[in-house]
Amino acid sequence: MTELSTPRLLVLLTLILPAALGPSAQAHDTWVEAGPLYATTGEYVYVNLMLGNHGNEHRDFKLASKITLAPCKLVVTAPDGQVTDLKPAVLDMGSAAKEGYWTARYDLQQAGLHEVVHTLDTLHGTIRAIKSAKTYVLARPADGPQSVDATELPKSYGHGLELLLHTPPSQLSAGHNAQVQVLRNGKPLPAARVTFVPRGQQLSEGFDEQYERTSNEQGLVDFTPQQGNVILVIAHHAVPEESGDGYDKTHYSAALVLPIPNHASSR
Repeated sequence: MTELSTPRLLVLLTLILPAALGPSAQAHDTWVEAGPLYATTGEYVYVNLMLGNHGNEHRDFKLASKITLAPCKLVVTAPDGQVTDLKPAVLDMGSAAKEGYWTARYDLQQAGLHEVVHTLDTLHGTIRAIKSAKTYVLARPADGPQSVDATELPKSYGHGLELLLHTPPSQLSAGHNAQVQVLRNGKPLPAARVTFVPRGQQLSEGFDEQYERTSNEQGLVDFTPQQGNVILVIAHHAVPEESGDGYDKTHYSAALVLPIPNHASSR
């Protein structure tokens, strides 16, 4: 048999491996970030829409490419329920088409919980990808007490797959339990694999007992961060029987970014 040269072998591997590994090897997750958990009214944050290549079963928090903006929705819900569409103000932070991420400025005009929400419904080949992502900012009043009594829990949006925080955001901190619920069309999803990825942490192969959980009958999982950090929470749900025009199955994903402070707010 003729021996292949190294360059020819690399070309063949480039062509063969993606097809052999299948769609899961090309899986991507979107998420949103807005800096630290706490900010001050009258100031601003930048909301970042990011994309990571998690074909490695979510072992890391690394960026890969940049999501196509057109099918994306990116909004912020203020404490009084007012919704701000950020897409008209979005900026491209990449020097090339598939580099960097998207970002938009958001001014904090009200004290309380501001919830960033991103959704996406698009086709990847013959797979329909439906995604949701969230994060939070707690705005403290600039001219009053610097504590925030945000005991009201965030609401469900009824997404196809959704991660809902069941711990008051003001109670998030290192060493304290954070409870998250997995919802499928607004209803608890049991037996879902939920991955908690601290920034800078490389998870072990297979099921990482330290950073992964399986949801119970109420769709709930618990995780206690050991130190302050930005934590990316990810869940997936594939539905092969959901097919339609141009796609033969549907893949749902949900992300939740928790900016964990070192210390809880003193209310």
